[in-house]
Amino acid sequence: MGARSSAAESVSASGFNAGLDMPRSYYAATAAPFGERPCLFGAASADLLVVGGGATGLSAAYHAARAGLKVAVLEGGRIGWGASGRNGGQMITGLRQSPGQLVARFGRDMARDLFALTVEGRQLMADLIARHGIACDFKDSGHLTAAVRDADLVWMAEEAETLAGVMDYPHCRVIGPADIGDEVASPLYRGGLLDERGAHLHPLNYTLGLAAAAQQAGVRLYEGSPVLSLEDGPGGVRAVTGQGVLTARHAVLACDALINGLDADLAARIMPVASYIAATEPLGERAQALIPKDRAVADTLFSLHYFRLSADRRLLFSGGERYFPHHPRHIARAVMRHLPRVFPQLAGVRAEYGWGGMVSVTTTRLPHFGRRGNLFFAHGYSGEGVILSTLAGKLLAEAACGTIGGFDLFARIAPPKFPGGTRLRMPLYVLGMLWFALKDRLG
Repeated sequence: MGARSSAAESVSASGFNAGLDMPRSYYAATAAPFGERPCLFGAASADLLVVGGGATGLSAAYHAARAGLKVAVLEGGRIGWGASGRNGGQMITGLRQSPGQLVARFGRDMARDLFALTVEGRQLMADLIARHGIACDFKDSGHLTAAVRDADLVWMAEEAETLAGVMDYPHCRVIGPADIGDEVASPLYRGGLLDERGAHLHPLNYTLGLAAAAQQAGVRLYEGSPVLSLEDGPGGVRAVTGQGVLTARHAVLACDALINGLDADLAARIMPVASYIAATEPLGERAQALIPKDRAVADTLFSLHYFRLSADRRLLFSGGERYFPHHPRHIARAVMRHLPRVFPQLAGVRAEYGWGGMVSVTTTRLPHFGRRGNLFFAHGYSGEGVILSTLAGKLLAEAACGTIGGFDLFARIAPPKFPGGTRLRMPLYVLGMLWFALKDRLG
Protein backbone atom coordinates (compact mmCIF):
# COMPACT_ATOMS: atom_id res chain seq x y z
CA MET A 1 0.00 0.00 0.00
CA GLY A 2 1.47 3.36 -1.05
CA ALA A 3 2.00 6.35 1.22
CA ARG A 4 0.69 9.80 0.39
CA SER A 5 1.74 13.24 1.64
CA SER A 6 0.03 16.53 0.87
CA ALA A 7 0.75 20.20 1.47
CA ALA A 8 -1.73 23.03 1.61
CA GLU A 9 1.23 25.31 1.36
CA SER A 10 4.08 24.08 -0.78
CA VAL A 11 7.82 24.18 -0.40
CA SER A 12 8.51 27.55 -1.92
CA ALA A 13 9.81 31.02 -1.32
CA SER A 14 6.57 31.73 0.57
CA GLY A 15 5.46 30.17 3.86
CA PHE A 16 8.14 30.27 6.55
CA ASN A 17 10.38 32.46 4.39
CA ALA A 18 7.73 35.11 3.77
CA GLY A 19 8.72 38.54 5.08
CA LEU A 20 12.44 37.75 5.23
CA ASP A 21 13.50 40.16 2.45
CA MET A 22 15.60 37.80 0.33
CA PRO A 23 15.19 39.99 -2.80
CA ARG A 24 16.80 42.85 -0.87
CA SER A 25 19.62 40.80 0.65
CA TYR A 26 23.29 41.45 0.04
CA TYR A 27 23.57 38.03 -1.53
CA ALA A 28 20.79 38.67 -4.03
CA ALA A 29 22.28 42.09 -4.85
CA THR A 30 25.66 40.48 -5.65
CA ALA A 31 24.42 37.22 -7.17
CA ALA A 32 25.94 35.75 -10.30
CA PRO A 33 23.66 35.78 -13.37
CA PHE A 34 21.26 32.85 -13.27
CA GLY A 35 18.19 33.10 -15.46
CA GLU A 36 14.81 31.73 -14.51
CA ARG A 37 14.24 28.05 -15.19
CA PRO A 38 10.89 26.80 -16.52
CA CYS A 39 8.14 25.43 -14.34
CA LEU A 40 7.05 21.83 -14.75
CA PHE A 41 4.21 21.70 -17.27
CA GLY A 42 2.48 18.47 -18.19
CA ALA A 43 3.83 14.97 -17.56
CA ALA A 44 7.51 14.09 -17.13
CA SER A 45 9.56 11.22 -15.77
CA ALA A 46 13.00 10.61 -14.28
CA ASP A 47 15.02 7.99 -12.49
CA LEU A 48 15.40 10.31 -9.52
CA LEU A 49 13.16 13.19 -8.46
CA VAL A 50 14.68 15.78 -6.15
CA VAL A 51 12.30 18.07 -4.23
CA GLY A 52 14.12 21.26 -3.26
CA GLY A 53 16.61 23.39 -5.16
CA GLY A 54 19.07 24.20 -2.38
CA ALA A 55 22.54 22.79 -1.79
CA THR A 56 21.27 19.42 -0.52
CA GLY A 57 19.00 18.85 -3.50
CA LEU A 58 21.43 20.21 -6.07
CA SER A 59 24.32 18.16 -4.69
CA ALA A 60 22.13 15.03 -4.77
CA ALA A 61 21.08 15.81 -8.33
CA TYR A 62 24.62 16.55 -9.49
CA HIS A 63 26.12 13.39 -8.02
CA ALA A 64 23.24 11.17 -9.19
CA ALA A 65 23.48 12.54 -12.72
CA ARG A 66 27.24 11.93 -12.79
CA ALA A 67 26.46 8.35 -11.74
CA GLY A 68 24.28 7.96 -14.83
CA LEU A 69 20.77 8.63 -13.50
CA LYS A 70 18.17 10.76 -15.24
CA VAL A 71 17.43 13.46 -12.66
CA ALA A 72 14.85 16.24 -12.29
CA VAL A 73 14.71 18.92 -9.56
CA LEU A 74 11.41 20.53 -8.53
CA GLU A 75 11.87 23.85 -6.73
CA GLY A 76 8.83 25.69 -5.46
CA GLY A 77 10.39 29.15 -5.68
CA ARG A 78 13.80 30.16 -7.09
CA ILE A 79 16.88 27.95 -7.12
CA GLY A 80 19.04 28.69 -4.08
CA TRP A 81 16.61 31.05 -2.36
CA GLY A 82 16.09 28.91 0.72
CA ALA A 83 18.61 28.62 3.55
CA SER A 84 21.35 27.66 1.08
CA GLY A 85 21.38 31.16 -0.40
CA ARG A 86 20.66 33.15 2.78
CA ASN A 87 22.99 31.76 5.43
CA GLY A 88 26.11 33.18 7.05
CA GLY A 89 28.42 31.44 4.60
CA GLN A 90 30.60 29.96 7.37
CA MET A 91 32.19 26.59 6.56
CA ILE A 92 32.59 24.83 9.90
CA THR A 93 33.95 21.29 10.01
CA GLY A 94 32.07 19.04 12.42
CA LEU A 95 28.61 18.67 13.87
CA ARG A 96 26.65 20.72 16.37
CA GLN A 97 27.65 18.29 19.11
CA SER A 98 31.29 18.61 20.09
CA PRO A 99 33.82 15.83 19.42
CA GLY A 100 33.80 14.98 23.12
CA GLN A 101 30.01 14.73 23.15
CA LEU A 102 30.09 12.48 20.08
CA VAL A 103 32.59 10.15 21.76
CA ALA A 104 30.53 10.01 24.96
CA ARG A 105 27.34 9.33 23.05
CA PHE A 106 28.44 6.95 20.30
CA GLY A 107 31.85 5.64 21.29
CA ARG A 108 35.25 6.44 19.88
CA ASP A 109 35.01 4.59 16.55
CA MET A 110 31.58 5.83 15.49
CA ALA A 111 32.42 9.37 16.60
CA ARG A 112 35.58 9.26 14.47
CA ASP A 113 33.61 8.05 11.46
CA LEU A 114 30.97 10.76 11.84
CA PHE A 115 33.57 13.49 12.16
CA ALA A 116 35.55 12.12 9.21
CA LEU A 117 32.47 12.49 7.02
CA THR A 118 32.29 16.20 7.83
CA VAL A 119 35.97 16.57 6.91
CA GLU A 120 35.11 14.84 3.62
CA GLY A 121 32.27 17.33 3.16
CA ARG A 122 34.58 20.29 3.58
CA GLN A 123 36.95 18.87 0.95
CA LEU A 124 34.02 18.05 -1.33
CA MET A 125 32.97 21.70 -1.38
CA ALA A 126 36.51 22.92 -2.09
CA ASP A 127 36.82 20.39 -4.92
CA LEU A 128 33.48 21.40 -6.47
CA ILE A 129 34.43 25.08 -6.33
CA ALA A 130 37.75 24.38 -8.03
CA ARG A 131 36.46 21.85 -10.59
CA HIS A 132 33.63 24.05 -11.82
CA GLY A 133 35.23 27.45 -11.32
CA ILE A 134 32.45 28.60 -8.98
CA ALA A 135 33.02 32.29 -8.26
CA CYS A 136 31.75 32.48 -4.68
CA ASP A 137 34.39 34.53 -2.82
CA PHE A 138 35.78 31.38 -1.21
CA LYS A 139 38.17 32.36 1.61
CA ASP A 140 40.23 29.53 3.07
CA SER A 141 41.16 31.69 6.07
CA GLY A 142 39.97 29.78 9.13
CA HIS A 143 37.05 29.81 11.56
CA LEU A 144 37.15 31.20 15.08
CA THR A 145 34.77 30.24 17.87
CA ALA A 146 35.06 33.28 20.13
CA ALA A 147 34.86 32.66 23.88
CA VAL A 148 32.57 34.97 25.83
CA ARG A 149 33.53 33.50 29.21
CA ASP A 150 36.85 32.43 30.72
CA ALA A 151 35.28 29.03 31.40
CA ASP A 152 34.85 28.53 27.66
CA LEU A 153 38.61 28.28 27.28
CA VAL A 154 38.65 25.16 29.44
CA TRP A 155 36.32 23.14 27.24
CA MET A 156 37.97 24.58 24.15
CA ALA A 157 41.34 23.18 25.27
CA GLU A 158 39.71 19.79 25.85
CA GLU A 159 38.05 19.95 22.43
CA ALA A 160 41.31 20.79 20.65
CA GLU A 161 42.94 17.83 22.41
CA THR A 162 40.09 15.48 21.39
CA LEU A 163 40.19 16.72 17.82
CA ALA A 164 43.92 16.07 17.52
CA GLY A 165 44.14 12.87 19.55
CA VAL A 166 40.88 11.12 18.70
CA MET A 167 39.64 12.63 15.45
CA ASP A 168 43.09 12.90 13.81
CA TYR A 169 42.32 16.58 13.14
CA PRO A 170 45.33 18.63 14.31
CA HIS A 171 44.11 21.91 12.84
CA CYS A 172 42.60 23.54 15.94
CA ARG A 173 44.25 25.52 18.71
CA VAL A 174 43.16 27.72 21.58
CA ILE A 175 43.70 31.48 21.36
CA GLY A 176 44.26 32.97 24.82
CA PRO A 177 43.24 36.36 26.24
CA ALA A 178 46.59 37.92 25.34
CA ASP A 179 46.21 37.08 21.65
CA ILE A 180 42.48 37.33 20.93
CA GLY A 181 42.87 40.97 19.89
CA ASP A 182 44.95 39.80 16.94
CA GLU A 183 41.96 37.77 15.76
CA VAL A 184 38.94 39.97 16.46
CA ALA A 185 38.86 43.53 17.77
CA SER A 186 36.07 43.11 20.29
CA PRO A 187 35.98 43.69 24.06
CA LEU A 188 33.41 40.89 24.39
CA TYR A 189 35.76 37.96 23.87
CA ARG A 190 38.21 36.30 26.25
CA GLY A 191 39.84 34.00 23.72
CA GLY A 192 38.72 31.39 21.25
CA LEU A 193 39.15 28.11 19.41
CA LEU A 194 40.66 28.53 15.96
CA ASP A 195 40.03 25.95 13.25
CA GLU A 196 42.62 26.69 10.59
CA ARG A 197 40.66 24.59 8.06
CA GLY A 198 37.54 26.73 8.46
CA ALA A 199 36.48 28.96 5.58
CA HIS A 200 33.75 31.26 4.34
CA LEU A 201 32.04 32.04 1.04
CA HIS A 202 29.12 33.73 -0.72
CA PRO A 203 26.49 31.02 -0.20
CA LEU A 204 24.05 32.06 -2.92
CA ASN A 205 26.75 32.19 -5.59
CA TYR A 206 28.05 28.82 -4.42
CA THR A 207 24.56 27.33 -4.69
CA LEU A 208 23.94 28.86 -8.11
CA GLY A 209 27.31 27.51 -9.25
CA LEU A 210 26.31 24.08 -8.01
CA ALA A 211 23.03 24.40 -9.92
CA ALA A 212 24.93 25.24 -13.11
CA ALA A 213 27.21 22.23 -12.58
CA ALA A 214 24.17 19.99 -12.06
CA GLN A 215 22.55 21.28 -15.22
CA GLN A 216 25.77 20.66 -17.17
CA ALA A 217 25.67 17.09 -15.86
CA GLY A 218 22.22 16.67 -17.42
CA VAL A 219 19.90 17.56 -14.54
CA ARG A 220 16.59 19.20 -15.44
CA LEU A 221 15.85 22.15 -13.15
CA TYR A 222 12.27 23.35 -12.67
CA GLU A 223 11.46 26.54 -10.74
CA GLY A 224 8.06 27.79 -9.62
CA SER A 225 6.95 24.17 -9.29
CA PRO A 226 5.84 23.56 -5.70
CA VAL A 227 5.01 19.94 -4.96
CA LEU A 228 1.41 19.78 -3.77
CA SER A 229 1.35 16.04 -3.15
CA LEU A 230 3.89 13.24 -3.22
CA GLU A 231 2.79 9.62 -3.51
CA ASP A 232 5.06 6.64 -2.90
CA GLY A 233 4.04 3.20 -4.07
CA PRO A 234 5.53 -0.09 -5.26
CA GLY A 235 6.20 1.33 -8.71
CA GLY A 236 7.93 4.49 -7.56
CA VAL A 237 6.95 8.04 -6.66
CA ARG A 238 4.53 10.50 -8.20
CA ALA A 239 4.80 14.25 -7.54
CA VAL A 240 1.95 16.58 -8.43
CA THR A 241 2.57 20.30 -8.93
CA GLY A 242 0.16 23.04 -9.91
CA GLN A 243 0.68 22.42 -13.62
CA GLY A 244 2.34 19.05 -13.98
CA VAL A 245 3.08 15.54 -12.77
CA LEU A 246 6.51 13.94 -12.46
CA THR A 247 7.05 10.24 -11.86
CA ALA A 248 10.32 8.62 -10.81
CA ARG A 249 11.71 5.41 -9.37
CA HIS A 250 13.06 7.21 -6.29
CA ALA A 251 12.78 10.66 -4.75
CA VAL A 252 14.95 12.81 -2.51
CA LEU A 253 13.26 15.22 -0.10
CA ALA A 254 15.68 18.12 0.35
CA CYS A 255 13.40 20.77 1.83
CA ASP A 256 14.84 21.29 5.33
CA ALA A 257 12.90 23.96 7.26
CA LEU A 258 10.59 24.56 4.29
CA ILE A 259 9.11 21.07 4.25
CA ASN A 260 5.98 22.59 5.81
CA GLY A 261 3.04 20.21 5.32
CA LEU A 262 4.56 18.08 2.56
CA ASP A 263 5.49 15.35 5.05
CA ALA A 264 4.08 15.67 8.55
CA ASP A 265 6.24 12.92 10.03
CA LEU A 266 9.49 14.48 8.84
CA ALA A 267 8.34 17.96 9.85
CA ALA A 268 7.86 16.64 13.41
CA ARG A 269 11.60 15.83 13.59
CA ILE A 270 12.74 19.41 13.00
CA MET A 271 11.96 22.88 14.32
CA PRO A 272 12.34 25.93 12.07
CA VAL A 273 14.34 28.76 13.63
CA ALA A 274 14.77 32.21 12.09
CA SER A 275 18.20 33.75 11.74
CA TYR A 276 18.85 37.29 10.53
CA ILE A 277 21.83 39.02 8.96
CA ALA A 278 22.70 42.64 8.27
CA ALA A 279 25.36 43.85 5.86
CA THR A 280 26.94 47.17 6.75
CA GLU A 281 28.03 49.84 4.36
CA PRO A 282 31.55 49.18 2.97
CA LEU A 283 34.04 49.74 5.79
CA GLY A 284 37.19 50.24 3.76
CA GLU A 285 40.37 50.14 5.85
CA ARG A 286 38.36 49.73 9.07
CA ALA A 287 37.38 46.22 8.00
CA GLN A 288 40.92 44.89 8.32
CA ALA A 289 41.14 46.15 11.89
CA LEU A 290 37.97 44.28 12.92
CA ILE A 291 39.02 40.80 11.78
CA PRO A 292 42.69 41.15 10.81
CA LYS A 293 43.08 37.64 9.40
CA ASP A 294 39.70 37.52 7.63
CA ARG A 295 38.36 34.66 9.75
CA ALA A 296 34.74 33.61 9.93
CA VAL A 297 33.65 34.11 13.56
CA ALA A 298 30.87 32.78 15.77
CA ASP A 299 30.73 33.16 19.54
CA THR A 300 29.71 30.96 22.46
CA LEU A 301 26.48 32.68 23.47
CA PHE A 302 23.40 30.49 23.14
CA SER A 303 21.74 33.19 21.04
CA LEU A 304 25.01 33.60 19.26
CA HIS A 305 26.54 36.33 17.16
CA TYR A 306 28.25 35.27 13.96
CA PHE A 307 30.00 37.50 11.46
CA ARG A 308 32.61 37.80 8.73
CA LEU A 309 33.82 40.24 6.09
CA SER A 310 32.48 40.25 2.56
CA ALA A 311 34.65 40.54 -0.53
CA ASP A 312 33.86 44.27 -0.72
CA ARG A 313 34.79 44.80 2.96
CA ARG A 314 31.39 44.97 4.56
CA LEU A 315 30.70 43.33 7.89
CA LEU A 316 28.07 40.61 7.51
CA PHE A 317 26.73 40.38 11.05
CA SER A 318 24.05 38.26 12.70
CA GLY A 319 22.67 38.67 16.17
CA GLY A 320 19.42 37.88 17.91
CA GLU A 321 17.89 34.59 16.78
CA ARG A 322 14.14 34.57 17.19
CA TYR A 323 12.02 31.62 18.25
CA PHE A 324 8.61 33.07 17.40
CA PRO A 325 6.77 32.53 14.09
CA HIS A 326 6.68 36.26 13.28
CA HIS A 327 9.65 38.26 12.02
CA PRO A 328 10.83 41.79 12.85
CA ARG A 329 9.34 44.49 10.67
CA HIS A 330 12.75 46.01 10.02
CA ILE A 331 15.33 43.23 9.96
CA ALA A 332 18.47 45.35 9.60
CA ARG A 333 17.48 47.54 12.53
CA ALA A 334 16.71 44.50 14.71
CA VAL A 335 20.11 42.97 13.96
CA MET A 336 22.16 46.14 14.25
CA ARG A 337 21.04 46.84 17.79
CA HIS A 338 23.20 43.85 18.82
CA LEU A 339 26.29 45.17 17.03
CA PRO A 340 27.58 47.63 19.71
CA ARG A 341 28.01 44.78 22.20
CA VAL A 342 30.50 43.14 19.84
CA PHE A 343 32.01 46.13 18.04
CA PRO A 344 31.37 49.38 19.94
CA GLN A 345 33.77 51.13 17.55
CA LEU A 346 31.19 50.72 14.78
CA ALA A 347 28.68 53.06 16.41
CA GLY A 348 26.98 55.05 13.69
CA VAL A 349 27.80 52.61 10.88
CA ARG A 350 24.81 52.06 8.60
CA ALA A 351 23.35 48.75 7.48
CA GLU A 352 22.64 48.72 3.76
CA TYR A 353 21.06 45.26 3.67
CA GLY A 354 19.08 43.12 6.07
CA TRP A 355 17.46 39.74 5.51
CA GLY A 356 16.69 36.47 7.19
CA GLY A 357 16.08 32.80 6.61
CA MET A 358 14.85 29.66 8.29
CA VAL A 359 17.17 26.91 9.46
CA SER A 360 16.00 23.72 11.11
CA VAL A 361 17.19 22.17 14.36
CA THR A 362 16.55 18.73 15.82
CA THR A 363 16.15 17.56 19.39
CA THR A 364 19.73 16.25 19.44
CA ARG A 365 21.16 18.98 17.18
CA LEU A 366 22.34 16.17 14.90
CA PRO A 367 21.02 15.85 11.33
CA HIS A 368 18.16 13.59 10.37
CA PHE A 369 18.88 11.20 7.48
CA GLY A 370 16.69 8.31 6.44
CA ARG A 371 14.71 6.34 3.92
CA ARG A 372 11.04 5.47 3.79
CA GLY A 373 10.02 3.30 0.87
CA ASN A 374 11.32 5.00 -2.27
CA LEU A 375 11.89 8.32 -0.48
CA PHE A 376 15.30 9.42 0.80
CA PHE A 377 15.71 12.52 2.95
CA ALA A 378 18.19 14.61 4.91
CA HIS A 379 17.61 17.78 6.93
CA GLY A 380 17.95 19.22 10.43
CA TYR A 381 21.54 20.45 10.12
CA SER A 382 21.07 22.64 13.21
CA GLY A 383 23.25 25.54 12.12
CA GLU A 384 26.01 23.46 10.48
CA GLY A 385 24.36 23.29 7.07
CA VAL A 386 26.92 24.99 4.84
CA ILE A 387 29.11 21.87 4.70
CA LEU A 388 26.54 19.27 5.75
CA SER A 389 24.06 20.14 2.98
CA THR A 390 26.51 19.46 0.14
CA LEU A 391 27.78 16.34 1.90
CA ALA A 392 24.21 15.14 2.49
CA GLY A 393 23.37 15.52 -1.18
CA LYS A 394 26.30 13.29 -2.17
CA LEU A 395 25.32 10.67 0.41
CA LEU A 396 21.68 10.77 -0.72
CA ALA A 397 22.73 10.23 -4.33
CA GLU A 398 24.92 7.31 -3.31
CA ALA A 399 22.07 5.77 -1.34
CA ALA A 400 19.68 6.14 -4.29
CA CYS A 401 22.29 4.34 -6.41
CA GLY A 402 22.59 1.52 -3.86
CA THR A 403 25.66 2.56 -1.82
CA ILE A 404 24.62 3.30 1.74
CA GLY A 405 27.94 3.74 3.65
CA GLY A 406 27.95 7.30 4.96
CA PHE A 407 24.19 7.66 4.53
CA ASP A 408 23.57 4.65 6.76
CA LEU A 409 25.94 6.00 9.42
CA PHE A 410 23.92 9.21 9.69
CA ALA A 411 20.63 7.30 9.53
CA ARG A 412 21.70 5.39 12.64
CA ILE A 413 21.72 8.60 14.72
CA ALA A 414 18.21 9.75 13.71
CA PRO A 415 16.81 12.19 16.31
CA PRO A 416 13.42 11.64 17.96
CA LYS A 417 10.42 13.83 17.28
CA PHE A 418 9.91 17.02 19.23
CA PRO A 419 7.56 16.51 22.17
CA GLY A 420 4.10 18.01 22.22
CA GLY A 421 2.75 16.97 18.85
CA THR A 422 1.85 19.42 16.10
CA ARG A 423 0.04 21.82 18.43
CA LEU A 424 2.40 22.03 21.41
CA ARG A 425 5.88 21.39 20.02
CA MET A 426 6.46 25.01 18.99
CA PRO A 427 5.30 26.58 22.30
CA LEU A 428 7.39 24.07 24.30
CA TYR A 429 10.41 24.71 22.11
CA VAL A 430 10.03 28.49 22.40
CA LEU A 431 9.91 28.28 26.20
CA GLY A 432 13.09 26.23 26.26
CA MET A 433 14.94 28.55 23.90
CA LEU A 434 13.87 31.64 25.83
CA TRP A 435 15.23 30.10 29.03
CA PHE A 436 18.66 29.57 27.47
CA ALA A 437 18.59 33.05 25.94
CA LEU A 438 17.81 34.46 29.40
CA LYS A 439 20.83 32.62 30.81
CA ASP A 440 22.96 34.39 28.19
CA ARG A 441 21.71 37.76 29.40
CA LEU A 442 22.26 36.91 33.05
CA GLY A 443 25.78 35.62 32.37
